[in-house]
Amino acid sequence: MTALSQRQSHAAAELRHLLAQRIVILDGAMGTMIQEHKLSEADFRGDRFKAHPHDLKGNNDLLSLTRPDLIEGIHLAYFEAGADMVETNTFSSTVIAQADYRLEALVPELNTAAAAVALRAALQAEAQDGRRRFVAGAIGPLNRTLSLSPDVNHPDFRAVNWDQVTTAYYEQARALVAGGVDVLLIETIFDTLNAKAAVFAVEQLFDELGARLPVMISVTITDASGRTLSGQTVGAFYNSIRHAHPLSIGINCALGGAQMRPYVEELAGLAECYVSCYPNAGLPNAFGGYDESPAAMAGVLGDFAAQGWLNIVGGCCGSTPAHIAAIVAACSPHKPHVPPADPARKLQLSGLEPLAIA
Repeated sequence: MTALSQRQSHAAAELRHLLAQRIVILDGAMGTMIQEHKLSEADFRGDRFKAHPHDLKGNNDLLSLTRPDLIEGIHLAYFEAGADMVETNTFSSTVIAQADYRLEALVPELNTAAAAVALRAALQAEAQDGRRRFVAGAIGPLNRTLSLSPDVNHPDFRAVNWDQVTTAYYEQARALVAGGVDVLLIETIFDTLNAKAAVFAVEQLFDELGARLPVMISVTITDASGRTLSGQTVGAFYNSIRHAHPLSIGINCALGGAQMRPYVEELAGLAECYVSCYPNAGLPNAFGGYDESPAAMAGVLGDFAAQGWLNIVGGCCGSTPAHIAAIVAACSPHKPHVPPADPARKLQLSGLEPLAIA
């Protein structure tokens, strides 16, 4: 691929300048917004995939090709609600995830198309008010893990290996950058080894380009245990990926804002970089939906901002443009979190829990 565009080359400096001034607003959910449209199998297929031999309903990433108008409209709605940054519709745009739909060969196109759709929305929003917007290339956690066996009777078995995962992430990241994203966001991490494979792949890409984009990393704490699915605490996870020197480290998905509170506070006390938080709109109800109102969600995140814990804030599952607009109003009066200028130098190790050696 060619070098970064002029817009991409300026993105890191422009984003850091904005982060120094105020709390940056991320978008809300994509998947649950798509669900509200109650799309049929035909909507997912479009004309191009009418004869595809496998069901495609539920493959939201494919809509960047078959219904780009819908995806662009969701991005634009978030920008109009006050978001500074939207995520590309590429949560599952890897060969590993797309194998479920027999669309592995489509991965480069899925990513470049999704980046182009989000960039169109960003440029349209910028034309309306002159304010710089950013596009984050969303890199999801995969539906296969390097740390956990899918077979309880064979705990040593892995459905994928390191080379397969890094190759899949490299292909996705390369296409996202070619499509024009400003940032790469490795998100919804529940297996730290998958995340490290994504970091490895992204670094390989940057080495080949001779240039870098900002990298954001966001982990998922799965329940009240305060641990990822693969067993790490927030502190242990941070120690595992701090070598990547991310622009930001954060928490998203699985929990509502109220349930995230102790973990966001802990992370803000640890991080040598910016801190992000984009929770679900509460915990899911009995039907799998999300009931937390914009006002309730904004109240929780506004308190996080008042405590000085946040640099980047938005919403995950169940959140809407109305939630983002309320979050903007609640967080904008508060100053952003300030990472330590000269953190204490000590050996910091990670297992399931952190270990610091002075």
